Amino acid sequence: MSDFTLHDKTSAPEASKALLDKSEKGFGRIPGLHKVMAEAPGLLDGYQVLHGLFQDSSFNADELTVVWQTINVEHACHYCVPAHTGIAKMMKVSDEITEALRNETPLPDSKLEALRTFTLAMVRKRGEVDKADLDAFYAAGYAQRQVLEVILGLAQKVMSNYTNHVAKTPVDEVFRQYEWHPAK
Repeated sequence: MSDFTLHDKTSAPEASKALLDKSEKGFGRIPGLHKVMAEAPGLLDGYQVLHGLFQDSSFNADELTVVWQTINVEHACHYCVPAHTGIAKMMKVSDEITEALRNETPLPDSKLEALRTFTLAMVRKRGEVDKADLDAFYAAGYAQRQVLEVILGLAQKVMSNYTNHVAKTPVDEVFRQYEWHPAK
């Protein structure tokens, strides 16, 4: 259990109240992650902005899910893996893709597997990917734009994964059915 406050619109700092309204309008409720982030209005605002920018990237729903879940699983985020499992279902991503990401098994599509491999290289090498990493990514059909968009997705996920680690954010009721534990 965490000592971090799960804010609502009455307890949140004034600068976070409109951001929580935005969360509620976008999700039909205020996600637990946003309740924690509300303590630092700049964090919640930055997270919401990055989330919107990443969703507006050149990636389709399957690719967004691959980037998000690859990072969530690599960071062993107890909150984001179940949340993005539910989000993937809402985005009509196949269960086969979702389960491969959650279980770290091969994806059913070689281009998506190349995206996962490159995303993992970005995380594990802290951005210091080499020519072979880039060449393999480009050979799969991606370009420089997608390299940079992976960085965008990674920035968003560092904010959420690290917040959830330190705050031990409880998984939202709606996503508890997708509970996840690292295989390692």
